[in-house]
Amino acid sequence: MAKKELPEKPEQPLPRGKENFSAESRAGGLSGDFSSKISGLSSKFFGVVKFLLAVVILPLVYSSLVAFSNEFLKIDASLQQVFYNGIISFLAIYLFIWEPAVIYRKGHKLLEILFSFVKPMVNVAPFLLPIYTILIFILYGLFSLGIKSAWLVNYTVFLIGFSVILHLTFSARTIRSKKGDFMKANYIFGFSFIFILNIALLALGFSMMFGEFSFVNYCNISFTIFKNIFVTVFKQLFLF
Repeated sequence: MAKKELPEKPEQPLPRGKENFSAESRAGGLSGDFSSKISGLSSKFFGVVKFLLAVVILPLVYSSLVAFSNEFLKIDASLQQVFYNGIISFLAIYLFIWEPAVIYRKGHKLLEILFSFVKPMVNVAPFLLPIYTILIFILYGLFSLGIKSAWLVNYTVFLIGFSVILHLTFSARTIRSKKGDFMKANYIFGFSFIFILNIALLALGFSMMFGEFSFVNYCNISFTIFKNIFVTVFKQLFLF
């Protein structure tokens, strides 16, 4: 007995407006893949640009530190030690006792409030500006009008050392933890810029506290060293 064949089921037409759904989905997928590739290449390109800029400003990091040290050595040796004690105290607390991240975050939020009226600065200012160091300089300026005592200077210098290293440590940690940092460009460029700005603010503040510390000399020495490094590198690379 021959096997009876079942009649073929006629294809049901797709609802109106859905005929090209599958094709459009495939096209959208291809378009999404292309966009993601373009986005990836763009981020890598800007990562390379940031890395090159970081390499350019690294000599300025060095020159700023050398210029600051040159002027800092002019103030009283006991005050220099007090400043270093502030840095060492923070590092000891951070490494062996407690990570004061909550203190950093509160300063972060304070700057966000202060710069809330300038939208571009809301995301940048908390990383750039050491708010506690700035406040300590301001409070010292106010208290010094009525208090002429060595203990005020000592406590101020100690807290400045403590606060500035706190800001640098947690800013570096926050930038380093961000994902998608091609060639670590954001970290190198961002932290270098933060370090330069913080050293400059320290130099400005100390120049107002101590007559021996000259902010003008700091700027001149920093620029001279920076320029000499570039001239030397240029001669080595392009002049034979």
